[in-house]
Amino acid sequence: MSPSLIYHVTSSLDGYIARPDGHIDWFASLRQADEEYSFQYFYSGIDALLMGRGTYEALLKRGGAWPYPGKPCVVLTRLPLPRASDEVQLTHCTPAQAVAALGEAGFQRVWLVGGSLLAGSCYTAGLIDEVVINLVPHLLGAGIPLLATGMERSLTLSDQRRFNSGTLQVHYKVQNPASQQPPSRINAA
Repeated sequence: MSPSLIYHVTSSLDGYIARPDGHIDWFASLRQADEEYSFQYFYSGIDALLMGRGTYEALLKRGGAWPYPGKPCVVLTRLPLPRASDEVQLTHCTPAQAVAALGEAGFQRVWLVGGSLLAGSCYTAGLIDEVVINLVPHLLGAGIPLLATGMERSLTLSDQRRFNSGTLQVHYKVQNPASQQPPSRINAA
């Protein structure tokens, strides 16, 4: 059985997840205790992580301890990179193959961690089941978009909440493309 893939991400109000240079300093200082609690609750409910090379390299550059302890993390990369933790697996495969392998290993809820390119590829391939966006009250004007590529698809609002910082969290279920009805045609008589 395929696990649920959840794209949980922070975005500026104008749809960017990072500055053009990849920096995310614009939202870290705004985060308050209620947001941290919400994130810890989310993190406790996932089994594994799926990450792209760009996000992984940004975490390595930041230094310090591995920020996602206690969860296996599959990083999709073609490059030989250092392993930040024993929990990190570096592999070269498609997102669909990675998700299938995580499912075969018994993982049920997988967090798609950052990465506009990987998120766009997963979304286009129909792999993303849920989208959780923390909309920060900040306009960047330019940067790395929420999804680098994608297809039109309807979402169903599952939950919403407002944090003390003014950040809004919206949680959507991605509708299965097969279940969507094509627009009805009106016949002109």
